[in-house]
Amino acid sequence: MKKIYGLLSLLAVLVLCSSCNDEWKDEQYGHYVSFKAPIGSGGVTPIYVRYKANEKMTYQLPLIVSGSTTNDKNMTVHVAVDPDTLAVLNYERFQDREDFYYQELESKYFTIPETVGIKAGENTSLMEIDFTLKDIDLVDKWVLPLTILDDPSYNYVANPRKHYKKALLRVLPFNDYSGVYGGTALKVHMWGDESQTPIVKSEIPSYVVDENTIFFYAGNIDEERIDRRNYKIYAFFNDNGGVTFTSENPDMKFTVNRDASYVVKEIMDDVRPYLLHRYVTINNIDYEYTDYTMVPNVEINYKVSGSLTIERKINTQIPDVDQAIEW
Repeated sequence: MKKIYGLLSLLAVLVLCSSCNDEWKDEQYGHYVSFKAPIGSGGVTPIYVRYKANEKMTYQLPLIVSGSTTNDKNMTVHVAVDPDTLAVLNYERFQDREDFYYQELESKYFTIPETVGIKAGENTSLMEIDFTLKDIDLVDKWVLPLTILDDPSYNYVANPRKHYKKALLRVLPFNDYSGVYGGTALKVHMWGDESQTPIVKSEIPSYVVDENTIFFYAGNIDEERIDRRNYKIYAFFNDNGGVTFTSENPDMKFTVNRDASYVVKEIMDDVRPYLLHRYVTINNIDYEYTDYTMVPNVEINYKVSGSLTIERKINTQIPDVDQAIEW
């Protein structure tokens, strides 16, 4: 009797294994088409695009066919701009703070194809987005919202999950000097109180203006201020190592007390020998400005002095310089 039970058990295992093996021959999931655009902390996907005033720059956004088997047909995927999803995101995240809203990237700054092909035997394809970003103002937070269109007449099915069917691309142009600077060495004092403890910010973001110019906000002003647009300071990096600070707003009473300079230092990583650390340090920062909107009818004068440093990590094994940067 025990032998019979043993044989039956062995037969059951063989049948089960055979059934499992046969299942792997079949598709376990749907062949859905998705964007590869993982969402960051801001609810959008940051993408970094090299700024070239007079050149078209191309960003390649991956499209993926999901499933446990290889895609077996040619697909023509239809894509479009999706302002409705961006509007929902803005309200859900920022409510009535409309100055925080992401702005839909204006059509003059980009072009996208209407369709993207995915070949049979392949599970991925690249959608080429062309950017021309001359004169873009990064006081606003620009987002390119995209969606995969779905229709019964199409020869594919878009992923039913919104975070895969949609892509909210936060467009971040960069040059050799833009990014987030460490601000602990930059001191902000109220004018006349230089002996008191200074205001210090751990990070100071900067934004592209052109190939050799960035802007940041004066003193302790940041993106939280509704009126931040009034306090832009431009920094132009000269070929001779000098930095020229200017402002377009006379009401800010911006004054530079001495010339600033910058140095670039490059160091290879001790642990990862292919990784290059590129540091840009702005020295001799010394300027004054007036905050004339914080308190109605009251002008508050500030003196700012010190230095700023930014680090950029570059993977020297990647030939494409833009793709080599580890953001």
